[in-house]
Amino acid sequence: MPDTSLVRRARKIDRVLAETYPEAKCELDFDSPFELLVVTVLSAQTTDKRVNAVRPKLFAAYPDAEAMAAAEREHLELLIQPTGFFRAKTESLLKLSQALVEKYDGQVPPSLEELVTLPGVGRKTANVVLGNAFGIPGITVDTHFGRLARRFGWTEETDPVKAEHAVGALFPKRDWTMLSHHLIWHGRRVCHAKKPACGACTVARWCPSYGEGPTDPEVAAKLVRTEGRA
Repeated sequence: MPDTSLVRRARKIDRVLAETYPEAKCELDFDSPFELLVVTVLSAQTTDKRVNAVRPKLFAAYPDAEAMAAAEREHLELLIQPTGFFRAKTESLLKLSQALVEKYDGQVPPSLEELVTLPGVGRKTANVVLGNAFGIPGITVDTHFGRLARRFGWTEETDPVKAEHAVGALFPKRDWTMLSHHLIWHGRRVCHAKKPACGACTVARWCPSYGEGPTDPEVAAKLVRTEGRA
């Protein structure tokens, strides 16, 4: 069982982050579970903004798994090229779509166990889809989430799966999806990897890593980003 004081502090931080970012949500645009699955795969090694920019043309051409499974590789590559690593991502999307058609009648399965069997889909992607497309609680351990969880002293784990389980034990399951959004939003805007804006942080008083970045409010304020960036 986690330490009671750690649980209380962790939940306090999450409550304050919820007040700080009332608009927190998935920053990838999507209209269906299939779209969210695809854009999450595309979001690797690039920004959500760039993925959102290619989304309209991509799904106008390939609106569902059946259409994407039959896509011409060169055309698909051209559409997603701005997201980077487009040849590898095209291969993933073709295999992913084909697997959806062959195994699940073109529908995205609403379970972690089934999602992680799909080509190119790991626990992180699966939890994004479950939490945001199906309303099934999941913790998304991306680089921001992992960094903040360690800075907050919630876990020392660097392995994403171990960190997911360690942090999950501190919170009610119903809170997992929004917890993920709160930490990711805070990581993108304030608690940066190289220079966190400690002096402009709303949860600084509960953070054992306070002081890793500038604590002067004016200096810290200049580091805050008004929009998230992956």
